[in-house]
Amino acid sequence: MGLWAGQVLGLDVPQTDKRLFAVVETDGCAVDGIAVATNCWVGRRTMRIEDYGKVAATFVDTLTRQAVRIVPRAQARELAYAFAPEARSKWEAQLLGYQRMPAEDLLSIQSVQLNTPIEQILGHAGRKAICESCGEEIMNGREIVREGQVLCKSCAGTSYYRFVADSTVTVMLPAGAEIHIHTPLS
Repeated sequence: MGLWAGQVLGLDVPQTDKRLFAVVETDGCAVDGIAVATNCWVGRRTMRIEDYGKVAATFVDTLTRQAVRIVPRAQARELAYAFAPEARSKWEAQLLGYQRMPAEDLLSIQSVQLNTPIEQILGHAGRKAICESCGEEIMNGREIVREGQVLCKSCAGTSYYRFVADSTVTVMLPAGAEIHIHTPLS
């Protein structure tokens, strides 16, 4: 997927700069393959995971703003046998067949437009703010300003977690020692 995206967008992959940006739609092994093929990484802010449970990815040329979404073709698994007749198992047929198949037989590609401008997705490195509700640091311009108050996404109501009231966390230390941290919900 990443190799074909580079070809279609006219970019060398694996990239040596940060021009290519990938949005992957799974949290599985496909992410690792795309990262290695493209040199797009979450830690370099050139990859974002939006887990839709799909082996799919959108690749964006951050200079031209051109974006393409690539997904495996539904019939690729069956077609793999035609490209690997010597395969002794379904797994081996897919392994060999996928390596030999032309990209257009294996994958489907479509031009797309991002709903959020790429500048907002990329964030602003070095920009920091403090949430006026919880006091935690917010990096890369991810703060939300609501009614003049600077908030993190969690305090603004879009959190993936919630605090457990009056909890104790036990931290195991080397050599079997323990520390108990009591955190009352404030």
